Amino acid sequence: MRTERYVTGGSAPGVVAPPALRLRRVLLAAAATFGLVLGALIGLPGISQAAGSLPCDIYGAAGTPCVAAHSTVRALISSYGGPLYRVTRASDGASTDIGLLAAGGYANAAQQDTFCGNTSCRITKIYDQTSRHNDLTPGPAGTAGMGADRGADASEIAVTAGGHKVYGVWVSPGVGYRYTGAASGVAVNGQPEGAYMVASGTHVGADCCFDYGNAESTPADTGNGHMDAVSIATTCYFPPCTGSGPWIEADMENGMFQGNNGSNTANAGNSSPFVTAVLKNNGQTTYALKGGNSQSGALTTWWNGSLPTRGGYMPMHQEGGIILGTGGDNSNWNKGTFFEGVMVSGYPTDAAENAVQANVVSVGYSGETNVPNGPQGTITGPGGKCVDVAADDTGINGTAVQLWDCQSWAEDQHWTHNADSSLATLGRCLDINGNGTANGTQVELWDCNGVGGQKWVQQSDGSLRNPQSGRCLDSPSGATGNGTRLQIYDCNGSAAQKFTVNGGAPVPGPGGKCVDVAADDTGINGTAVQLWDCQSWAVDQHWTHNADSSLATLGRCLDINGNGTANGTQVELWDCNGVGGQKWVQQSDGSLLNPQSGRCLDSPSGATGNGTRLQIYDCNGSAAQKFTLS
Repeated sequence: MRTERYVTGGSAPGVVAPPALRLRRVLLAAAATFGLVLGALIGLPGISQAAGSLPCDIYGAAGTPCVAAHSTVRALISSYGGPLYRVTRASDGASTDIGLLAAGGYANAAQQDTFCGNTSCRITKIYDQTSRHNDLTPGPAGTAGMGADRGADASEIAVTAGGHKVYGVWVSPGVGYRYTGAASGVAVNGQPEGAYMVASGTHVGADCCFDYGNAESTPADTGNGHMDAVSIATTCYFPPCTGSGPWIEADMENGMFQGNNGSNTANAGNSSPFVTAVLKNNGQTTYALKGGNSQSGALTTWWNGSLPTRGGYMPMHQEGGIILGTGGDNSNWNKGTFFEGVMVSGYPTDAAENAVQANVVSVGYSGETNVPNGPQGTITGPGGKCVDVAADDTGINGTAVQLWDCQSWAEDQHWTHNADSSLATLGRCLDINGNGTANGTQVELWDCNGVGGQKWVQQSDGSLRNPQSGRCLDSPSGATGNGTRLQIYDCNGSAAQKFTVNGGAPVPGPGGKCVDVAADDTGINGTAVQLWDCQSWAVDQHWTHNADSSLATLGRCLDINGNGTANGTQVELWDCNGVGGQKWVQQSDGSLLNPQSGRCLDSPSGATGNGTRLQIYDCNGSAAQKFTLS
């Protein structure tokens, strides 16, 4: 049910403001009072932020002030009330800043949801919360040979923090951010500094580089000791390493260091869904690495000793740039998920770092961090392969759409089935080349523009039909090899045309509203099923039409109360159990028939208001019974 509402935060001057919105969470939890002493910093999950208790407050009180603070999740300074990040829509290029529910609090994710509804957005700026304005934007091309970075898909990774839905930064190959030049206050030429970030310990890789911290002022490798960034990766740069990681490491340029000269078998790694990764460096002789579970417990010190004695690291030669998600030369081949991080001036005390960890734990981070989530899902096809976009998560116009081994982390294998019957990933839609209709016309990715070649309707036989052409998505001759280019072909019910949209699709009904589950994506047994404004981000508006004619979302089925058959019996969500009250068959007039009762899904008296409870009623072909399965 969509009854909870917020007051929307404002936009920065000159930025497109989002429309009025209905939000999916209640007000911030009641405030708690914390002091700076350690014992008072150990809060409970879901507690709201308190004055003086946030990471930059803690570091500042300890004499090591923040010079950069970045997060898409929350304020890191108790007095901060400005924007966290900027999103830009794929559909029209408009942008808006995403702010906080309250100063010192958590991100207003619903502001993003509404602004980005029925399209996709990229994160195009991450604001520095300090007064130094060391903001991050997608980085330029560097000497690593990669092109310029793109911003992360803004809705790819949603988690819960402080009891609120928030979004992280999902880094895929090609995604990265940078402050180019020497950022204000950031350490240079052997000055001491510290940094931490909260990142995923499950969405990780071994390529270069998923870093946050100090880097070259230009995207070029200028030599040993010119970087000082914390990393979490499965990169065993200096073997031997213990286990398979991921390990918290220091990227000091030309090496991912776990100890003095690289190898440190005492580093056992951190693989929890949320990891607090900590690095500090006095710039002359000593550095330390620490890691902890961001959901519970204390930090573990993995290294506290000498800087590398290889040439160039003692002293350091930092240049004061800032990177997120890449290496210093813009090596952007790795993956990761970032939630928050700061950089400080000076060498932090252990007590301050322990207090910061206690504050991070108090946030109550929860959710999966290793797979794209939300309403999008994979499309499985012939041979159990997934519908995939060529070129590894880049997805420019005209990119081939193909079959490939399913990969849970692959952004370009996660598709959203929209209310207009389009299928979208990477901010673009599954499209027929040239908007064609002939047998054998290949499909590709293209800007979503509403043309007939971008409409795909799931059929009861498992095929995806394009209504404009009357043909189905097809794997030529039933091929199942990686890289098989997909096409359209006469619908024939063969295995070559079995494509299952696992994320489901909206079911538009009377008044252009969507079939929705009350209580905002919780969906326990008996929860009311109703009409509500269509919201592309709402998981409980995406229904999977199963082979047994049931309609499922949130792991349960659209059911008739008491398995009833009488006119006016209301519908609800219930455990899928195969009873007759869970069967729904699309009729040629657009109605959804329940065969057991012989009645159709119906909006009482044709009502279209938000919250209208749905029922079954004698099939009559009226507008009150038009529900479209896409």
